[in-house]
Amino acid sequence: MNPGTTPVENVSRPPESPAPISSPTDDELGSVSRATPGPLLFARFAYPPNELGYCGPSDSRALFDYGAAGFVDPGLVQLAKGFAGAWPYLELIARGSGISDPLDRRVVEAYWLGNDLLPSIDMQLFGNSLLERFRRRAGAGWGHLSEAIPVGAMPNHSYHVFGIYPWVGLLGADRGETPLHVLDRCRIRWGQIVSTDGDQAVVLSRPLTFDGHDVGLGEARAEQVTCGVGGTSLTARYRPGEWVACHWGWVCDRLSRRQLSNLRRFTLNQFDITNRRVAHSGPAESLA
Repeated sequence: MNPGTTPVENVSRPPESPAPISSPTDDELGSVSRATPGPLLFARFAYPPNELGYCGPSDSRALFDYGAAGFVDPGLVQLAKGFAGAWPYLELIARGSGISDPLDRRVVEAYWLGNDLLPSIDMQLFGNSLLERFRRRAGAGWGHLSEAIPVGAMPNHSYHVFGIYPWVGLLGADRGETPLHVLDRCRIRWGQIVSTDGDQAVVLSRPLTFDGHDVGLGEARAEQVTCGVGGTSLTARYRPGEWVACHWGWVCDRLSRRQLSNLRRFTLNQFDITNRRVAHSGPAESLA
């Protein structure tokens, strides 16, 4: 199924929107992201798990400093290449889209949020990439992992979280975290800023749920997230009403209406694959 056919929640006033807040215009929501070079956009989303030691090079402070300074040089590119989980996806999306730079902003956005580059990626190219990277690590689970390829899986972060993590041992048992918590924190989730206070913000968002068979989204609730350290942040100050993308405990970036719609669309498409299109659901195997 093409992700465009997956039902999408109403964008103009979704159910989690706090009615009293006046939302900024689309131009206001998207102006920062449109101007952000790809390497900096990558840094914004990659920093939260890197800070926690989950992925990427050990020098997470360097990644933060690049993002905060808004500066791109070969050092930032080398840091990005050190993300063994994300970098091969960027290379794959770029190659499959005829784009020379894996850190082109369109490629980076396709990986973290989803966009129209993804449906054009050749299925065989995608499958061969997964075979090279994960067959040995998945072991007996490889057959289950590969079920998603012919039924609509696409090479973005949502697929990596729900389609790869459960089969290669990345759901946090060694750190005492529950699999549902890891899936929820690691997925890129959308929310709306309710208030800010220094380096912290309150965001209204919908948590991941599991009913014994399907993953889904629960009722909107407020969560506190980090948007800076010591008064320094990766983006301009957030305002109430802005739609944002969150990763682990951080707000990563503002979302334009197009980006918000894409993030919902590709997330829900992955939920449909996970819950209904494959014979073996990784989250169900891990959470049941």
